[in-house]
Amino acid sequence: MFDVKETDYFDIEDDTFDTVLEPGIRFTGNIKFIKPFMIRGKVNGKIDATSDLVIDSCSEVNADINAVRVLIKGKVHGNVTARDLVFVSATGILDGDITSKRVVLEPGSTFSGRCTMVK
Repeated sequence: MFDVKETDYFDIEDDTFDTVLEPGIRFTGNIKFIKPFMIRGKVNGKIDATSDLVIDSCSEVNADINAVRVLIKGKVHGNVTARDLVFVSATGILDGDITSKRVVLEPGSTFSGRCTMVK
C-alpha cells in the first residue's frame, strides 16, 4: 500500500483504516483516536493518537501530532512526536520538529526543523 522502498515500516493495508478524513473535508479542533487513521483532507488543531497516522499526498495538516507511527506523504506544519517512527515520503513536506525512535526522510522529501531521536 505505501510503496516504502522494500521496507516493512508501514505494513498496513487500505482496509486497516476504520476512519479516513476524505478530500474536501476540513476539520478544525482536536483529534484523538486509538485505531489507524488516514487524513486525505485538511486539519487544523491537534492530533493525539495511540495508533498509526497516515497523512496522504493531497492533504494539509496544521497541527502538533503525537502518535505511534506517522507517515507523511502530504504537507504538515507542526511538531511531530512518534513513539516508534516518523516517515516522510518523497512527496512529504514537514515544517516542524521531529521526536521519535526512528526517522526516515526519503530522497525528495522536504523537512525544516529539528530532529531528536530517542531510545
